[in-house]
Amino acid sequence: MDNIQIRKFNDEDTDVVKELFTLGMSEHVPSSFVHVLKQPLTQMVLMCMFCALLTSSKSFLLPVLAVTFCLAGARQMVVYMFNKYIESTLRKDLNNISETYLKGKDSCFWVADSDGRVVGSVACLPAEDAPGCLKLKRMSVRRSHRGMGIAKALCRTVAEFTRDRGYGAVILQTSVVQTDAQKLYEHMGYKKIREFVVPEFLGKILNFTLLEYRLDLQQD
Repeated sequence: MDNIQIRKFNDEDTDVVKELFTLGMSEHVPSSFVHVLKQPLTQMVLMCMFCALLTSSKSFLLPVLAVTFCLAGARQMVVYMFNKYIESTLRKDLNNISETYLKGKDSCFWVADSDGRVVGSVACLPAEDAPGCLKLKRMSVRRSHRGMGIAKALCRTVAEFTRDRGYGAVILQTSVVQTDAQKLYEHMGYKKIREFVVPEFLGKILNFTLLEYRLDLQQD
C-alpha cells in the first residue's frame, strides 16, 4: 500500500473506471455458470432430456449432443445476463460519475491510484430503501493489485465518510458467486442481513441470489 493513494474521482478517470468495472463483472461469468449447473432444476432437466432421448433414439450420440447444446445455451444465458447488467450500469450509473456521485454532499466516488494508474474504485450514496444508511457500490480492484489491502482501504474510506456524514450504517449488495467479496466484507465487520433472488426473469430462472450486508458504525 506504500504507493497506493485513495483519492476522489475526477473526470479523466472515467474510461479506466468503466474498464475496471467491466473486467471485474466479467470475471464472475464462469462461477455463475457453475452455480447454474448446481441447481436441482438444471440437473433434473438435463437428466430427463438425456434419458428421454437415450430411450427414444437408442443412441448415446443424440442425447450427448442435446445436453451439450443445452449447456452452451445456459452459458450464453449467463453471459447475456451479465452483459445486460454491465451495459445498464455503464449507461445509467457510470456514464456520468460526477453527476451521479459527486453532486450530493452525502455521496462520493473514490479511486485507488498506483503511480498514476487507477487500480481500484468504490462509491457510496444514500440508500433509497434503508433510511439512515449509505450504500457501498462499485467496489472493484484490478486483478494485478489484489492481495495488497486496497479493497480493505476502500471499505474503510466508505465507512469513515459514512460516519463523518452522520449516518449510522453502511449497506451493500453482492452476489452469491462473489465469495471473495463476501469474505472481505465479513472480515471488515459486515453482517449478512438478507438474501433474495434478482428480480429479472432470467435471474429467477437461474436462481441467481443476491446477499445484502450491513456494517453498523459507532458514532464518535
